[in-house]
Amino acid sequence: MTVKVIDVPEAGRYEARVDGEPALAGYAQYIRTSELIAFVHTEVAPGHEGQGIGSALVRTSLDEARAARLRVLATCPFYAGWIGRHPEYADLLYQARSKVSD
Repeated sequence: MTVKVIDVPEAGRYEARVDGEPALAGYAQYIRTSELIAFVHTEVAPGHEGQGIGSALVRTSLDEARAARLRVLATCPFYAGWIGRHPEYADLLYQARSKVSD
């Protein structure tokens, strides 16, 4: 099985397809600025769960974020958990700089 992940900026998401099938196997929705990419939702089609589609989406998108020198905000629980299990990507995580408190 071959998973192809591509960025579709006009849709604000990364899309995964398997073995050239036209139907989406999964996607990762994001919001992007010039300095930051926030991953807000990931979904894998029921017929493709447990096949590494989610991991392929995360790995590809984080590798591209690194190449573009973007900070990552993982508001999607899947992304946050995946990065927690792959500390080699932890350096990408956005850290708030503000010291303001109530």
